[in-house]
Amino acid sequence: MIKASAYTFKILRYDAAEPGNAPRFATYRINVIPGLTVLTVLLRIREELDGTLAFRSSCRSAVCGSCGMVMNGEIGLACRTQVATFESDTIILEPLPNLEVIRDLVVDLTPFWQMYEKIQPYLIRQSPVPDKEIPQSEAERQRIDQFVNCILCACCYGACPVLAREPGYVGPAAAAKLARFVLDSRDERPGAALETVDDEKGVWACDTVFRCIDACPKEVRPTDGIVDLRKAILKHRFHKLLGKSEP
Repeated sequence: MIKASAYTFKILRYDAAEPGNAPRFATYRINVIPGLTVLTVLLRIREELDGTLAFRSSCRSAVCGSCGMVMNGEIGLACRTQVATFESDTIILEPLPNLEVIRDLVVDLTPFWQMYEKIQPYLIRQSPVPDKEIPQSEAERQRIDQFVNCILCACCYGACPVLAREPGYVGPAAAAKLARFVLDSRDERPGAALETVDDEKGVWACDTVFRCIDACPKEVRPTDGIVDLRKAILKHRFHKLLGKSEP
């Protein structure tokens, strides 16, 4: 018989619709068998102990990115974090930083999606649409692999220290997605498209402290993408200064 262990979950509770109520921690004591994830426990708490608890979840397989949160001070996905991995039997759950809290562990992702939309996250072609697919070499594919893996969970956005002081910063996820398309051999967006992130709220705001890399559950390295964008911007500036067309 699998033995269950008792864990204490302290969850930050807050409802923006009731501003008179200050944020508080609610405590739940629950037995957990080995192998259960934080998300599974949250579902049990809501079903068995407190039906008012609010959080996001969907795929339960680290694909949708819905369940990003802070767990004992570390940002990650609740669906892929096993309770047994924590050294303490007390687990504190909080919503992602840098985003307004709607209710409990649910945050308003509007600023995150606005920055994502800003960078035009899709292939842009200047040439006529081909009759067949555009082939890529293995090396060309490998250049964008890590950025393709981004699931838009906003964990890097929550971890970024720049956003704590500059809410208008484009953010690591949007920058990494832009790099994914700028580096894509099939993309033909003009160099001028880089000007949307060529300022103090764009890629130059990054402190390069790599917290986004630490927080990413898919091993994407947004800082690498930001460095690639900086190089592309400088190249664009150079061609623009010389009055040359870009290759």
